[in-house]
Amino acid sequence: MTTRTHPSGTATPWEELVTSALLGTDRRPPSPESVPPGKEPPLALLDAAAVETLRRRAGLRPAAAPADRPAAAPHDPRPEPPAAARRRLAQLLADRAGAAGAGGRRGTAPDLTELLPQWLAAAGERGYRAPAPALPALLDAARARTDLRPLALAFAGPRGLWLARLNPEWRFALRGGSGSTAVPSPDDGTAVRRLWEEGLFAERVALLSALRAHDAESARALLASTWPTERAEDRLMFLDSLRTGLTGADEPFLEQALADRSRNVRATAAELLSALPRSALAARMAARAATCVALDHSGGAGPVIAVEAPHECDALMQRDGVVPTAPSGRGERSWWFGQLVEAAPLSTWPARLGGRSPHDIVALPVSDDWADELHAAWCRAAVRQHDAPWSRALLGSPSAPPSTGPGTTSPAERSKLLATLPDAERACWVADFIAAHGLSEAFQLLGVCAVPWAEPLGRAVVDALDIARDAGSYPWSFSGVMGLAERCLDPSEAARLEILTATPDEPEDASPGAGGYWSEAFQRLVSTLRLRATMHAELA
Repeated sequence: MTTRTHPSGTATPWEELVTSALLGTDRRPPSPESVPPGKEPPLALLDAAAVETLRRRAGLRPAAAPADRPAAAPHDPRPEPPAAARRRLAQLLADRAGAAGAGGRRGTAPDLTELLPQWLAAAGERGYRAPAPALPALLDAARARTDLRPLALAFAGPRGLWLARLNPEWRFALRGGSGSTAVPSPDDGTAVRRLWEEGLFAERVALLSALRAHDAESARALLASTWPTERAEDRLMFLDSLRTGLTGADEPFLEQALADRSRNVRATAAELLSALPRSALAARMAARAATCVALDHSGGAGPVIAVEAPHECDALMQRDGVVPTAPSGRGERSWWFGQLVEAAPLSTWPARLGGRSPHDIVALPVSDDWADELHAAWCRAAVRQHDAPWSRALLGSPSAPPSTGPGTTSPAERSKLLATLPDAERACWVADFIAAHGLSEAFQLLGVCAVPWAEPLGRAVVDALDIARDAGSYPWSFSGVMGLAERCLDPSEAARLEILTATPDEPEDASPGAGGYWSEAFQRLVSTLRLRATMHAELA
């Protein structure tokens, strides 16, 4: 585009018009060279802006071609999905905006936006690669939804990463550790070394994860070779990648990281070491925690757990990851105590507390209002150490009122404990919880259950929704659970749920129109389950 310079020599006509528009035509009248005479200044400004806009568009010159063409996209050996599945993907990507119905109602049609993650997960499980024409829309979808990125970038593969280099809007793909890169064979030492030293951060994370799965010792050696020169945020991410496949062989490296100059790196190293019950750090924390907890038989009404929280947070405790400064509103001693118990191996307590089982220990009374602090720390330890027996004890019976639970009353904390249980046991616990307490506190618990839901869990959810309908409430009071059901119920349940799509007779005390809305919601549930079944069949 040819650039005309204003007679003043300092601004183009377009810049003059923008300045006048921003300051107002009274304060900065447009110059006579820019506007036609005989009109009110505001109107003349708008006319001149329209003319100048057209002139700028018409005069736009294409960008200069780069001297070197981009390198060819790397080869992706994975096969493309079948044709029907490719068409389905295009439909899901085209509908990702999720058009709402009139008045915000969802209607009876499936929400394709919510089905895209399932489609990507199923395609990934079958080892398909993204069709090349779909890559731009796939990267756009991943840019718009961070929750979609791991699946989308893994499906996009090395070609997606290659394409992302050519568009600044897709730079996010070059930062995350999505595993979407072309990782060289772990046996090709030269290629591994080159990628580690020259690759993007995402490529290096993917390389470290792949090499660790193949040869953990070589992966640690590679990480150690550049550890002192890495940035603090990169050291933290690399250290975090050791969570997968963490073993006692990682302990020496993690012990060294306890002396890192970054507090976050030190804290992560301490957390990982405490997840290794036989590590030296776990033994040190067990010794400290054991001095704070003991059985007291002096009361005559049976043993009681007595707690004596630490009086200081010394330098050795801080080196082992204990944060000395308590959050606002919390006492320092309870803060230090919670961290010690959380990091101590749970195997410490049966020996310390009379050989009792986790269930019997959790049932013991605790003196001086320390029960909540002690049980909360045990909950965090059970999650960190993936200890199912302790999680089971801390969860208690699913039929017991949540407010009287032995470990925690927080749905979020309960969800974390549930995640340590086997899939079938987890589903049965949540099904029994819903049968006893309904759906009002079950949303987070459902989120950690394996998909598709096991039959007892699916039946419990549908029965609870049916009860809510009969009670006369509106379905949008359960929109979260209904959305989960659409994504997580076994598609084979569609035929059984068909009977719920009919509009029931409304009782006198029901909310007006509730029966029709419930019918609409169940129609959407059934149609979504059938669409999911079709999606999986197309990918097979």
